[in-house]
Amino acid sequence: MHLSPLHAAGAALSHIGRPLVRRPLPVLLLAFAALRLAAQQTESYAPQFGGTLRAKYEYQPEMGAGRFEVRNARINARGQVHRSLSYKAEIDLSDEGQIKMLDAYVAFHLDSLPQFTIGQMRVPFTIDAHRSPHQQYFANRSFIAKQVGNVRDVGATLSYRFGGRLPLTLAGGVFNGSGLTNQKDYWTRSINYSAKAEWQLPAHFALTLSTQKARPEVVDIYMYDVGLHWHACGWHVEAEYLRKHYKHDAFKPVNAFDGFVAYDLPLRKVFSKMTFLGRFDCMSDHSDGKGADGRLSLTDAARKRLTGGITLSLAKAFVADIRLNYEKYFYDKGAHIKISEHDKIVVELMAHF
Repeated sequence: MHLSPLHAAGAALSHIGRPLVRRPLPVLLLAFAALRLAAQQTESYAPQFGGTLRAKYEYQPEMGAGRFEVRNARINARGQVHRSLSYKAEIDLSDEGQIKMLDAYVAFHLDSLPQFTIGQMRVPFTIDAHRSPHQQYFANRSFIAKQVGNVRDVGATLSYRFGGRLPLTLAGGVFNGSGLTNQKDYWTRSINYSAKAEWQLPAHFALTLSTQKARPEVVDIYMYDVGLHWHACGWHVEAEYLRKHYKHDAFKPVNAFDGFVAYDLPLRKVFSKMTFLGRFDCMSDHSDGKGADGRLSLTDAARKRLTGGITLSLAKAFVADIRLNYEKYFYDKGAHIKISEHDKIVVELMAHF
């Protein structure tokens, strides 16, 4: 007859008081082991480990040169220490060749209250900039995700999801503005903020609205973003626009756009599916907001880009992918072009675990 751990514990404990039991220690150990097993089966707080590896080869025809690169080597641990308290810690061992601590936060959550998160995290802003590397559709990020709207900071957020036929998720928070490495001796009277709303609409549409105020050094920057996507029948269509404004006209406002289409073709052998992708994104002249005495300079020259590609998925989407992309850049005459931002062919292998 099979006994559950709780029944086994009860049976063991019932024998402790009997005078015929000559060896109570083994019985106590058995009872303790059974109770511990029962607790583990009821609730487990063991950490879960995961990560993302992205290795790629890029070739720039104009230069006649190529390179191999480990773009990401992320390792993370997440879990719960209480049913209402969870955590995540993530480090990238090769973020463009540098070791960076990315996420390090604790979250408090109850069913009837908003989730409260404090620590280091990506701020709630935009669609594409909020995607993790394994969730990206293309080998290289959009201009919104890389140059214009990419912000990770230290602070606290509140988020809440309203259910129903048209679910709505609201998230907002306040942040230092110190970035990821300047925390110990950083004190500020100017708190940055960010807020985001995601609304699931009828007919498989979703609308995202977000705003953010940042202060990289001495100039306040205000950003506004709107995005709409449609996902159904193997198609994903997405468009996003971002407006970036610098206080006191320290730099001219920046406009950035990202739009793409993806179609999944199911496969039965070797690969689970093949995804066909096309993207157009652009940005005007951009400054990262850093400059002595508020005098900002050009960081990224205005450009447009067309990207076409195919992704072969070995397992579920965004778990084991082979990405093949071609990027065609368009610059204004006389623009300063960085060495890694020319036309390129990209072959990338991505594994997420």
